[in-house]
Formats: sequence, C-alpha cells, structure tokens
Amino acid sequence: MNESVEKLQVLKNILRDMGSALVAFSGGTDSSFLLKMAADVLGGRVLAVTAESEIHPGFERRDASELAKELGIRHLVVHSGDLENECFLSNTPERCYHCKKALFSSLKQMAIEEGIAYVADGTNADDTKDFRPGTQALAELGIRSPLKEAGMTKEDIRHLSRQAGLQTWDRPAMACLASRIPYGTRITPEALKRIAAAEAFLQGMGFRQVRVRDHETVARIEVPLDQIQMAMDKTKSASIVSKLKKLGYRYIALDMEGYRTGSLNEVLKGHGQGKH
Repeated sequence: MNESVEKLQVLKNILRDMGSALVAFSGGTDSSFLLKMAADVLGGRVLAVTAESEIHPGFERRDASELAKELGIRHLVVHSGDLENECFLSNTPERCYHCKKALFSSLKQMAIEEGIAYVADGTNADDTKDFRPGTQALAELGIRSPLKEAGMTKEDIRHLSRQAGLQTWDRPAMACLASRIPYGTRITPEALKRIAAAEAFLQGMGFRQVRVRDHETVARIEVPLDQIQMAMDKTKSASIVSKLKKLGYRYIALDMEGYRTGSLNEVLKGHGQGKH
C-alpha cells in the first residue's frame, strides 16, 4: 500500500494549500476520512456540516456528530429541505443533480459567511466510474473533492482509515434512501420511512450490506451474494416477510443477483448513461 501512502501525502498537500475548508460530512467512510485528514492538517480552520433530511436514516446524523466531537471539530447540522424541492420529488434521472445543487449552494453561502475558503466533499476516484449527475452540480459550484484530486480509491480510503484508527473504515456503502425508488415514481415521506424501517430490520438480522428497492407494492431485497442463502433460511425469510408486509409491502422479493450499487440505474443503460 505504498501507493496509498503517496496519495495520502498528496491529499495533505491539497488540504494545506486550501487553507480552510467546510467539509460536507455525512459520517460515511469517505467524508469521515476527509474530515480526519482536514482536522490533522488544518486544525481549527475546518467546519463540518451534516445535512439532516428524511432521505437519510437518523443514525447517520448521530454517528457524524459523535465523530466530529471525537475529532474536536466544530460541527453544524442543517436541514436540507429535499422534500420541499419539486425537482427532487419528481424523481427524474437528474434527481441527484437537483439535490446537490440546492444543498451545496447553501453550504457555499455558509462558507462565505464563515470566512472559509473552500467547500469540500468526499467524492473519491472510483466515483467517476458511476452515473452521478450530482458531480455536475459540484463542478458548477466550484466544490472541491480532495480525495478524488489525490487519486484516492475506496480501497485506499478504507486502508488509510483503518491505519488512522477510524471506526468508519469498513462501514457499508451509504446512499440516500431516495436511491431505492425507481425513476419516475414520486418520492414521498411514507416511502422513505418504509424503506428506512425495512433496511434497519434487515441490518438488525445481520445483513451487512442491504438495499430494499421500493417498487410500491413490491420490496426487492438486495444482500451480498454470500448472504443470499442466509436470507433464504426458512425462519429468517418468514420473519422478513412478516415484518415487511406490516410495513405495507404486498410482495417480498429477494434479488438473486445480490447487492450492487445503483441497480435502479440499469434502466438507463443504452440511453447514454451508466450506473450509479
């Protein structure tokens, strides 16, 4: 992992040159590592800001607050107002663009008011391989992505996070709950709550990485391939069916392809867009 160490030095140089930074901090593996490195390099010239919204499970905000406190970094929580944004609620393939544009516009204004030079997010080098319309919004606003600029992959970040003693080093990939709803289906508070409750239940059963894709009456469950057999266990499957039907789903399906990032973007292939 000598290459990771070299990239780490590049990252530190980037942060040092930035001088001060407002870090968009979700509490996930990438933004946690970015915040830790920013804290090490910039000290008190760092502000962590977490967006609180119905599209994020509550535990993410709690975990973010705890880590910021551990790092001794000033931390603010803002309400992103996603459910008041009609462009977001209509759930087109450009949903992430509208979400990021609104959120990071407000973060940029906050940075100006705080006298902070840059707003930074946790996008990494691997993210360029996915369909992520939100990155266009970041580019338009001049948001910095130091991990990507340093060429850091997810593997680099997990390795260096572990070395740095961050408990987030092996945290499962996180994505907003709206990413479980097929494009064209309107996003509602009820659907988001149902998805959050279903995934929390499955995580409580021991599924380390899980997605409940919400097809209105159908819950399509994705778990890692090596845990599909566990989901098919007679007792566990009965519990899953019972719980998810109580949440309002009529049919409960297990996706035999297993967990994969952005499976709902597969419908976009052939239309000039990739996966997310």
